[in-house]
Amino acid sequence: MTVLVTGAGGFIGGHLVADLLAEGKDVRAVDVKPQDEWYQVHGEAENIVADCADMTDARKITAGTDEVFNLAADMGGMGFIENNKAECMLSVLTSTNVLVAARDAGTQRYFYSSSACVYAGDKQTDPNVTALKESDAYPADPEDGYGWEKLFSERMARHFREDFGIETRIARYHNVYGPEGTFEGGREKAPAALSRKIAQAKLSGDHTIDVWGDGEQSRSFMYIDDCVRGTKEILAGDNAEPVNLGSSELVTINQMIGILEDIAGITVKKNHDLSAPQGVRGRNSDNTMFHSIYGWEPSISLRDGLEKTYSWIYDQLSARA
Repeated sequence: MTVLVTGAGGFIGGHLVADLLAEGKDVRAVDVKPQDEWYQVHGEAENIVADCADMTDARKITAGTDEVFNLAADMGGMGFIENNKAECMLSVLTSTNVLVAARDAGTQRYFYSSSACVYAGDKQTDPNVTALKESDAYPADPEDGYGWEKLFSERMARHFREDFGIETRIARYHNVYGPEGTFEGGREKAPAALSRKIAQAKLSGDHTIDVWGDGEQSRSFMYIDDCVRGTKEILAGDNAEPVNLGSSELVTINQMIGILEDIAGITVKKNHDLSAPQGVRGRNSDNTMFHSIYGWEPSISLRDGLEKTYSWIYDQLSARA
C-alpha cells in the first residue's frame, strides 16, 4: 500500500509520516518547500518536492496511491490568517487539484484536514463558550478567508464521495501543537508563540512578554500525538461526515501563560496589545460525536503537552545562543 502525505514538510505532516513509517507503510511525502526547510525529513519515505496546487504535479504525486492524507495548505496562526486572507483562500487550488488527481488515480481513501475555523462566528463570542458540535458549522459564517476555504473544500470532498465513490474523510482540527513545528516567523500558533516568549524571557533575564489581546480569549489545544492517532482512525473508519478532532480542555491565554511560567520556573510581566489579532473570543471542541464513533477522545493534558513543546523550543533557542 502506497500512502501519500501532502504537506509532509510541515508540523503535522512530519509527525504523521514518522508514524506511518513506523507501521511499515510505504509513504510518499510531498511538500512545496525545499527539503532543507522541512521540519522533519524521513529517509525511509519517498520524499518529493512538488506543488500540489499545480495539476500536473498533483497527478504525478497521486499516481499509484491507495490512500491520501491531504494536509497541504498555506496557513498559520491568527496573525497570519488575519492578514493573508487571499493567500489562505488560494489553498483551494491545492485542495481541489489533489482531490481530482486522487479520484483519477483510483485512490481508495482520501483524508482532508479541515479546521475549527469553519464554525460560525456568532457561536464563539464568549470566552465561556459552549463547546462546538459539528452541526454548528451551519448556517455558514466561518473565519473570513481561511475558514471559507476549509468549508468549501469539505463540501467538495463530500460531493466527490457522493458522485464518484472515493471514500473521503474529514477532520476539523482544533489548534494542534507540539515539538518539531513553527515557533517563530509569523505563522506560529499560540502554544508555540508563548513557549518561545517564555523561553526567551528565561534565557535573556528580561521577564516581560507581549500578549495579543487581554489574554482572556479561550481555546482548546490538542497535542500532536492525539492528532496523529485521530487522523489515522478517521481515514480508516466508516464515518463519512466531518468530525471534530481536538481536546475539550478549555483554557484562556492567560491560563496557558501561567502553566508555562510554572514549567519555566519564572514569573513574567504581560504587556497586553489590544490592537493585535485575537480571532474569536472563545472556541472549544464538543467531542460527543468523535467519542461515540471511535471510543476515545484526545486527552493528553495541556500541561503535559506544553512541557514537551516548551522544552523543545527552549533547546532550539538555547542552542543558537
